[in-house]
Amino acid sequence: MTLVQTQSRVLGSLPPVGPISYGSWRFTDDDLATGQMLLETAIGAGMNLIDTADVYGFDWGGTGFGQVEEILGRILATTPGLRDKIVLATKGGIAPPTPYDSSPKYLRSAVEASLTRLQTDVIDLYQIHRPDMYTHPADVAITLNALREEGKIREVGVSNHTPAQVAALQAHLEFGIASNQPEFSATHLDPMRDGTFDQCMELRITPMAWSPLAGGSLATGEGVSPDLLSVLDRLAEREGVDRSQIAIAFVLAHPSAPIAIVGTQNPDRIRSSTAALGVSLDRADVYAIVQASEGVPLP
Repeated sequence: MTLVQTQSRVLGSLPPVGPISYGSWRFTDDDLATGQMLLETAIGAGMNLIDTADVYGFDWGGTGFGQVEEILGRILATTPGLRDKIVLATKGGIAPPTPYDSSPKYLRSAVEASLTRLQTDVIDLYQIHRPDMYTHPADVAITLNALREEGKIREVGVSNHTPAQVAALQAHLEFGIASNQPEFSATHLDPMRDGTFDQCMELRITPMAWSPLAGGSLATGEGVSPDLLSVLDRLAEREGVDRSQIAIAFVLAHPSAPIAIVGTQNPDRIRSSTAALGVSLDRADVYAIVQASEGVPLP
């Protein structure tokens, strides 16, 4: 029996979302027709959760802070019905040149600015992008509680937070944290080791794994250990898919039921990534990947 979990994921009160979502970090092309095509390809492939952030566009060849949200907003505004087909997730709390700011004044302004750029009345899932260590979690919670009560955000998540940071925020919120977005892939296993996934299962938080292909290196093989590539390639040959689809299936196989966020700008790769949902991985397979990734046998 396969460990790969293909069922829809739950994020609080939001509509169910697919096990693979579409991330827009690289979504910096101002050609709206291309952007619309990519979004509709993702939605057609079952990726109804669209993940973005206010800081996207600040790098990856973008023109600056807020660019990706602006592009998404223009596409949503000019494509009737598209907004109703998606669960829209964005993030805030990174405030260049200041690294992080989740103070009440800034966080409220960030949400309102995202609403304007995205040209929407409500953000379905709002995530604190990285923890601001100089804002008390009670102050973050007070702001998020108010924004939710005002109907500006529906659900709240976090990104790149430790279990202790999640617990500290949750202690002050009036509702449950819906998501935690850590980096997780066959080359980056930290969430399985540092308590992140354990806490997600304890508190019914849905993990959203960013960089499930390790920035593309699991597809190209660049910088990846030969032992890990050998295991992935062996499984890919057995399953009749490519290495990247095995890597996505590995992410989906954890019992915390992560969502894998893919960010390719190639429509064929968007569609082909869903082949991961047909992959069968058992315990021997996933532990072979873990041991090859860490380079040592498990005790």
